[in-house]
Amino acid sequence: MSGRSLFAAAGARNIDVMTRMPCLLADPDPAPGRMWLTNARLFDGTGAPVRPNAAVLVEDGRIARIGDAAEPAPEGAAVVDLAGRTLLPGLIDAHAHLFAEPPSPAEGAEPLWPGVGAHLLAAGLRETLRRGFTTVRDVGSYGDEVVTARQAMRYGAFRGPRVLTCGRIVSASAPGGRFFDGMYREADGPDEVRKAVREQVRRGADFVKVMTTGARSVELEDPAPAQLTRAEIAALVDEAHRLGYRVAAHAEGIDGTELAIRLGVDTIEHGMYLARRPDLLDAMAESGQVLVPTLSCYYGVAGIDSRAGGEAASWTPPLVELALRNLEEAGRTLTAARAAGVPIALGHDWQPFSDAGIELRRMVHHGLSAHEALLAATATGARALGLADRLGTVRVGTLADLVVLDADPLTDPAAVGDPERTWLVLQLGAPVAGTALGPGQVGSTRAAISASARTAADSRPVTHTSAAHNGARPVSGTVVTPGCA
Repeated sequence: MSGRSLFAAAGARNIDVMTRMPCLLADPDPAPGRMWLTNARLFDGTGAPVRPNAAVLVEDGRIARIGDAAEPAPEGAAVVDLAGRTLLPGLIDAHAHLFAEPPSPAEGAEPLWPGVGAHLLAAGLRETLRRGFTTVRDVGSYGDEVVTARQAMRYGAFRGPRVLTCGRIVSASAPGGRFFDGMYREADGPDEVRKAVREQVRRGADFVKVMTTGARSVELEDPAPAQLTRAEIAALVDEAHRLGYRVAAHAEGIDGTELAIRLGVDTIEHGMYLARRPDLLDAMAESGQVLVPTLSCYYGVAGIDSRAGGEAASWTPPLVELALRNLEEAGRTLTAARAAGVPIALGHDWQPFSDAGIELRRMVHHGLSAHEALLAATATGARALGLADRLGTVRVGTLADLVVLDADPLTDPAAVGDPERTWLVLQLGAPVAGTALGPGQVGSTRAAISASARTAADSRPVTHTSAAHNGARPVSGTVVTPGCA
């Protein structure tokens, strides 16, 4: 079967596998009842222009109707006046490594206990949700902390984003397996690669990730040649798609990137040299394969911090030099992919993973419009995950994962992911975070949200104003999540 046929077959089977995707099984219960979000500037993720004076009815955790602010509130609905704020789909980070950087105790201080990392990861997930990212795709992490955290969220221990994970990254025997011990599943030969795919399904993976090339973060690896053979990659894609799972390919050098594209993987992670091969970009556009550019990883390895004006690089000098070159290549590829019509999704690929909003600003800096970058963080992100029918857009029937920003992200992209300007986050219709909830509230009720919103609305005109003019509404940087402090 050709790569194109495999790709199409996976799409046909995706409906079946979604009923047992661990990320969806772990979703919290949808909020019962009705909520009328009115006086909104609606960015719906469909590609349409922002719609002023919009209203959205949320019912039992889904979008039930999209209307106009002039309409009366539906019967029995709690009314939340957004006072001209921007309403958009919950944000999606399509490329995250979900682990927490542990602190380094001072000399003589108590050593860290083994379980501390799990608590730090939970704190990072709560912060991610607080910043408006309601879905995150984990493309490789250490040990079992991510699946453990997801199970804890499923049973109500804390609130965080929806988490998709690949389990272990499938790789050939390579230096990266030693550098990232506990993150890789090394496999050699087509049969062993098929077994590795099945093992990830057994572990509860939502998709499969493969290293088609080496990594620019490993000094012993050369990303130029393909890391797996054509037969090995073909076996992996065939096995994953046969079982109904999507495939993400770490792809840097052209040789491995071309194999990944020709053999029908679903998403290309990094792909920084694709501007050199317009034919491959055209092939991606034709098949609908998604590019996840991950600009922030190059900034990180190179020691560039656009917020602080620069920071000392901690990586080896050759890797820093390579990262600087790769950033230039990635910028050119982003522009070329946009021109070719390749779907582009946002992926942060750096730490802290909760700070994914900076990737959107970097995508704008490197050539996307703010509208295109928002689509990358919503609709195209959902498409990359195979969940476009449920996430990424505000349409009738989609899940009510929503974000309300106290700014216009089309003119101020820095508002995306800013917790001080994230006014409200809804997860399946439930208010779970945002400054509108006020300080000291845990598991805030819809009535409290509505009261807070109306107080703010009474203090200013319906047309949108900046976060500096919010009248009497409470402002808090506190993480507010039902069931936790």
